[in-house]
Amino acid sequence: LVLSGRNAAALAEVAAACPGSHVEAFEVTDLDALPAIAARVEAATGGVDWLVNNAGISQRSLALDTDFAVYRSLMEVDFFAPLRLTQLLLPAMVARCAAGRTARIVNNASVAGKVGSPLRTGYCAAKHALVGWSDALRAETAQYGLKVHVLTPGFVATGIGANALTGDGRPKGAGDDPVDAGISIHEAAQQILDGIAADRPEIAVGRAGAAEMQLLDLKRQDPEGCLALMARMAPARPL
Repeated sequence: LVLSGRNAAALAEVAAACPGSHVEAFEVTDLDALPAIAARVEAATGGVDWLVNNAGISQRSLALDTDFAVYRSLMEVDFFAPLRLTQLLLPAMVARCAAGRTARIVNNASVAGKVGSPLRTGYCAAKHALVGWSDALRAETAQYGLKVHVLTPGFVATGIGANALTGDGRPKGAGDDPVDAGISIHEAAQQILDGIAADRPEIAVGRAGAAEMQLLDLKRQDPEGCLALMARMAPARPL
């Protein structure tokens, strides 16, 4: 088990509960550092069987109020970082499949990767990119037996709302956010594991019947109705 993230103290706490785990504290957007990190992990573990791309950051700002730098940050964290780390590990993972081992890539996208939601133009763009790239990668690597899973979570009670970027790049901070009323991280983890065990390429994660989860079906069944609903949800902004 390899634990990665920016918070070294939190990683150490989890590692203490997972004897034998390997810890790598790093910033995923430091793309120049990733090749050495990937090589170090492969050397320490003998190879990666599962890669879970989970780093992400959200957004809470209208397009009219959002700096270009914020869009770049969202794309770097939510799309280019998982793409680059996967790219570095992919050849060895494919080779493991060819040798009869199993290998899986799990990319954490969002309902916002399927539906364009107000206040999240950059987040939706990055997550749509992640979904599209994952689908194409799955198509290319299925011949080797590599499995690619895409997660489309709705509301999960984490710090994602408080840490979401506003128009000038500052975090939104604590306050009223519908994400906070979502399912627990433990419920989310179980749904993800169940979806992987069932070999589902796309795994919806959230409270059954919740409004945001219904959007996944609405977008497929009534795309124009879904677009109209999103337009009605956009907050008013006087010019």
